[in-house]
Amino acid sequence: MTDQDTTYLPLSAAPADHPKVKAPKIGVLLSNLGTPDNYDYWSMRRYLGEFLSDRRVIDYSPWLWQPLLQLIILTKRPFSSGAAYKSIWNMEANESPLATITKAQTEAVRTEISKRYDGGVMVEYCMRYGNPSTQSVVQKMVDAGCQKILFFPLYPQFAGATSATANDEFFRSLIKQTWQPAARTVSPYFDRPDYINALATSIEKAYETAELRPEVLVCSYHGVPKRYLMQGDPYHCQCQKTTRLLKE
Repeated sequence: MTDQDTTYLPLSAAPADHPKVKAPKIGVLLSNLGTPDNYDYWSMRRYLGEFLSDRRVIDYSPWLWQPLLQLIILTKRPFSSGAAYKSIWNMEANESPLATITKAQTEAVRTEISKRYDGGVMVEYCMRYGNPSTQSVVQKMVDAGCQKILFFPLYPQFAGATSATANDEFFRSLIKQTWQPAARTVSPYFDRPDYINALATSIEKAYETAELRPEVLVCSYHGVPKRYLMQGDPYHCQCQKTTRLLKE
């Protein structure tokens, strides 16, 4: 059985008109931030509009924020963001680097899992913003017979604007299902030894190719408002711990 196969269970005791029941499978769904479909104005506007309308990302009142977003920001920002995306765009595959990398990650996980479980596990990826959407991939997995789904936001540190909104979209997708699969999510892995070791190995490889070994390593993380921390968001603290463990 491949990831795309749909096999039906025999229902010898069921009436002839009984709906077909798919053979049960387990799904692993990797979730990344998102990407525009292209770097042109309208593709960028759709992507930025979805991203910046998320209340987990911008929590201002829509009555105040949406007029500013729709009339000013989304009029100008798609041009500058599109130019930035064009400078790094994967022209050969016609996709953003994030899409290329996420596809490669998914294929690596799929290959490793297929060695262990021989096709009984379906591995896919989705984007919180843009395509493939979380809802479309959840539907694909349910249609293939996934009765259990492990949802894996690809963020080492937890933040409301990243992991939480990805989980939100996943759970919203389950609302639409008549037969909901059992679901669980992956915890943040900011302090897992294997993650820290992977970071250290990557850095050492970069040092090996440098003409001069740097004296200082600066770890840069995406910023969030301080009030998010004061409201209980653990992102700041988890970034601090990742850096400390990496240093050690």
